[in-house]
Amino acid sequence: MVQTKKIMLFFLVSLVLRADESLEKLAPLLDDISGEFIQNHTEVLGSDFMEGRATGSRGERLAADYIRSKLKEYNVEPAVGRRSYFQNIPLHGSTPLSSSRFTLHCQGKTVNFELAKDYVLYNTGAQTFLPKPLPLVFVGHGIVAPEFDYNDYQNVDVTDKIVVYLSGEPVSDDPAYFDGPHPTIYSYAESKERLAISRGARGCLLIPHPDEMLTSWDEVRREFLFEDVRLAYSVTDIFSAMINPDTAALLFDGAEHSLESVFQWRREHIMLSFELPIRISFRGQFEERDFFSRNILAEVRGTDSSLRDSYLILSAHYDHLGIGAPVCNDSIYNGVVDNAIGTAALLEIARALQKSPPKRSVLFMFLTGEEKGLLGSTYYIDNPVIPHFKTIANINIDGLAIFDTFRDIIGFGTDMSTLGDVLHSTATLFGVSLSRLPRDFSRTESFARSDQIVFAKAGIPAALVMEGVLFDHLSASEGIQKHIKWMQNIYHSPFDDLTQPIHWSAAEQHCQLLLAFAWKLANAATAPTWLPGTPYVTTRLQSIAEKK
Repeated sequence: MVQTKKIMLFFLVSLVLRADESLEKLAPLLDDISGEFIQNHTEVLGSDFMEGRATGSRGERLAADYIRSKLKEYNVEPAVGRRSYFQNIPLHGSTPLSSSRFTLHCQGKTVNFELAKDYVLYNTGAQTFLPKPLPLVFVGHGIVAPEFDYNDYQNVDVTDKIVVYLSGEPVSDDPAYFDGPHPTIYSYAESKERLAISRGARGCLLIPHPDEMLTSWDEVRREFLFEDVRLAYSVTDIFSAMINPDTAALLFDGAEHSLESVFQWRREHIMLSFELPIRISFRGQFEERDFFSRNILAEVRGTDSSLRDSYLILSAHYDHLGIGAPVCNDSIYNGVVDNAIGTAALLEIARALQKSPPKRSVLFMFLTGEEKGLLGSTYYIDNPVIPHFKTIANINIDGLAIFDTFRDIIGFGTDMSTLGDVLHSTATLFGVSLSRLPRDFSRTESFARSDQIVFAKAGIPAALVMEGVLFDHLSASEGIQKHIKWMQNIYHSPFDDLTQPIHWSAAEQHCQLLLAFAWKLANAATAPTWLPGTPYVTTRLQSIAEKK
């Protein structure tokens, strides 16, 4: 059945492509994509031998060596004339110890918060030290959005104080107000932290809203027990913590409004900011290390002399979480779907394109540190081998379809640029439709969750393409439920391993579609552009004007 469907796809695509001379080579490339090869790569990268591929670990080094060996085998050369496939990245690792002291001070009394049970640290390292108790100020969602006439800092002074805010952003069904049910850049934790620091705050406490939490606190705690890793040149001295919602009410003890009232305000579409009668101090104890990890960069040089100096970047992160807290006696977080399978797809696309290069050049980027905060992509953007203005777009691969072959796709980020037009024509070629994000997924998937957002912020049109909810053998509701259960029970757990069922024909279909999307972009006469009014237009125009 799989082989029959593949032959039909080859035949139908061939008929369509005969009308377009520039794409006539695509059909045999699609036919060459092998679900078996994807499976083989995935089974190696997702095996226990790779120990979960944590950033800077032995397992990740083994994975990098495997990827390099396959690129050599496929005759895909190191990027831009480099002698090595590896881009070495200096990193700093920090693991908080249980001896750290986070203390609440109120009216002469003190309460000690326990690490992992009451709070977890993020964006915090050994440089963080708050010996003098500092006052707290609640600032709603921690957002200032002039275009929506919204300002959580309007009537409060946060200078030399710790701000406390809720996760997410104002809830709305109106797409003209904070993009309705879809998250905007204002919801990003890093955006809120930067705003707080620019207002003079010394640190931030994030309270996950119960309506926003996709997992239990035990699952949050387990994930934050992993080593915190930062780029060596951007280690922070800012105190940032996430507070267990069950504990967070203590921060409002004696305040004019309770935490429960604040939660209710959000549901009623109102919000107030006010001072809290609590001060906090923090004396952190950390286990530290400095080390290197590696991006892996390879290229297929374009064939058109007038276009080959412009590049399409295809990326996938090959790291995962590594070895962590055991669940059902399993402590290896294999990361098979996240993202051994995406790495396998990128290897397969590289193998195919090397046989028949497009007009523009293609840079294949296997990224480290995605799970630690998009570190590999951030380092590359800071230290590019191709200037941003010569990079036409980024297609990021973070997972493939695993439940069933599909009849629609979702292009994260493609509604903000002309990438959407190219993806639509690619979908039509495959007989699938291009759909919008279902509301069920509005809090589990977003453009900001993986490396594509880093390229977008640098002005490079970027996209993540996933399967939708229309399947060949599942109803839409069955597909949605499978996805939700996977996110709840398997994502970032030891169960994302090779024992889970994977529909390899669906993975192959997804990989073929990504190859076709890349092929159309890399052969197009014009480069993609951001649509007017999108957040990244100015950055793109600036990089082009300055040739950076």
